[in-house]
Amino acid sequence: MAGRLAKELEEARSWGGARELRPLGGDVRRWGGILLPLSFSPHHPLSPPCATLCTPILHPAVDPEGRVCQPLTSPEHWVPSIRAVHVLQDLLLLLDTLDPQRVLRPDLARQLQEHPQEFLRRAEQHTRQHAERRPDPPAP
Repeated sequence: MAGRLAKELEEARSWGGARELRPLGGDVRRWGGILLPLSFSPHHPLSPPCATLCTPILHPAVDPEGRVCQPLTSPEHWVPSIRAVHVLQDLLLLLDTLDPQRVLRPDLARQLQEHPQEFLRRAEQHTRQHAERRPDPPAP
């Protein structure tokens, strides 16, 4: 299991969708990076990884504790052949788009649907208040 996760970590690093991707505390079953922490069960790949956002985000598919509504990693949809990089790509797609089928915060989904400009203003203000400073991207 650790060998497969080490290979998947290298694959995810080469993808480039998350910066500073690394094992947390030297444990290859827990990944951290600018994008998110991603934790793997000791039973991976038979059980799905779990993504939790550390920085608070105002998004209908993310609850106040940072848990994400990501069907790909739900027990009903998980298959062992899904690669970690696919989980990361799906997470970025989820954060970039607002899917009414992926909702953990109905109040935010309703506000987005009924008052999109107000929602976007609140989300921008929330981001300014909570976002961590990001390092400059590496030079080409």
